[in-house]
Amino acid sequence: MSDNTSPLVAGQTRPHILSGMQPTSDSLHLGNYLGAQINWVRMQEGFTPYFCVVDLHALTVSPDPALLRERSYATAAQYLAGGVDPARSAVFVQSHVREHAELAWVLNCITGFGEAGRMTQFKDKAGKRGNDNTSVGLFTYPILMAADILLYDAQYVPVGEDQRQHLELTRNLAQRFNSRFGETFVVPEPYIPEGTARVMSLQDPTKKMSKSDENANASINMLDETKKNTKKIKSAVTDLDNLVAFDVENKPGIANLLRIHSAISGESIETLVERFAGENRYGALKTEVAEVVASVQGPFRERYLEFMADRGELDRILADGAARAREIAAPTLARAYDAVGLVPATR
Repeated sequence: MSDNTSPLVAGQTRPHILSGMQPTSDSLHLGNYLGAQINWVRMQEGFTPYFCVVDLHALTVSPDPALLRERSYATAAQYLAGGVDPARSAVFVQSHVREHAELAWVLNCITGFGEAGRMTQFKDKAGKRGNDNTSVGLFTYPILMAADILLYDAQYVPVGEDQRQHLELTRNLAQRFNSRFGETFVVPEPYIPEGTARVMSLQDPTKKMSKSDENANASINMLDETKKNTKKIKSAVTDLDNLVAFDVENKPGIANLLRIHSAISGESIETLVERFAGENRYGALKTEVAEVVASVQGPFRERYLEFMADRGELDRILADGAARAREIAAPTLARAYDAVGLVPATR
């Protein structure tokens, strides 16, 4: 981590950090759990965390309204099932904090058209959909993401490779705004936790595990029955020589299984390779990977079902999280409004 010396964070006892996921599927997958949620739980020790369900971002894919609402609840429940403690972290739904959308408009007005158009994810998605099916919301998605981050004086943002460009835009917008209007926003730094597992598709281990994968056997869903995930793991694509080795380039399927096992069990990959040395050991490795996955996925699913069975308590947690989020988001928006010359509202 670099030292963020902005006077805006001088009073913070612990650095702020923000992260979130879109409610665009019924279940998070093992990649979400090992690549993000485990780290979120650890971050509660040294940070003041804000974890939001980014439902406004989900509107860019034109979801069914009833499905979006249910998935928003389900995503929040899975945050909690994964170990996020609402007593130590603000857990909330993005649309419950209106400052997200309001700050996004201000940032839209200092973002260049070409600058927004250069975002790689937008170009990829727009290319697949065609101009007539691409919304302005998808075009301005990274600016709303910048608002999400800047609202909370977040000194650090957990990022993967696919989000680095968006964080760089956030940093550019914060610096541009501060230069034009005076110091208003904290300029965030990327935070890459050590030991983060990169979980790949079970059917194409050269690409990341994804919620949007059309192959149902490619992902290990945290809410599926254990038997279903065990079957997926045992049918994972590997190679033909039946020798267990950690070789990402030549044996990506085996490397993926070893990473998954190590991330959950805590055993080093070197130890696992030694233990599964010899011929015809792929079956034994897959069986053990399925067992260690079940050891976390089964309890996760049980906790999720408990939270979803008590919507009143889930609503209470989300309302409390939104109230805590607004305690910092509202003053940040007020600073931005004042800086650009908007007349303050009379209360």
